[in-house]
Amino acid sequence: QVQLVETGGGLVQPGGSLRLSCAASGSIFRFYAVAWYRQAPGKQRELVATITSGSSTNYADSVKGRFTISRDNAKNTMFLQMNSLKPEDTAVYYCNAAPPRQGWWGQGTQVTVSS
Repeated sequence: QVQLVETGGGLVQPGGSLRLSCAASGSIFRFYAVAWYRQAPGKQRELVATITSGSSTNYADSVKGRFTISRDNAKNTMFLQMNSLKPEDTAVYYCNAAPPRQGWWGQGTQVTVSS
């Protein structure tokens, strides 16, 4: 079982930046394609960005060109650099495998974009 801990969220003004981190407890993490997901109030959880074990990436159209996903397999860690943030990016952000594994969901980290 892998435990995931997301950090780095916060309150930021529109146009600002944040960098999220996801730390995994097990080395098996490095063999999985992994992803960032988000869930806004009253909405379903959605896929934001994915990265394979070989570091190929893919992004939702809504964040393409603004967000960058990366990983450090040696440290069992992944990241999400978020630039040019918009109010509609406000959500709880989660990391998980891609596709997600039910038992891996962490607490998430809140990102609020507001002036």
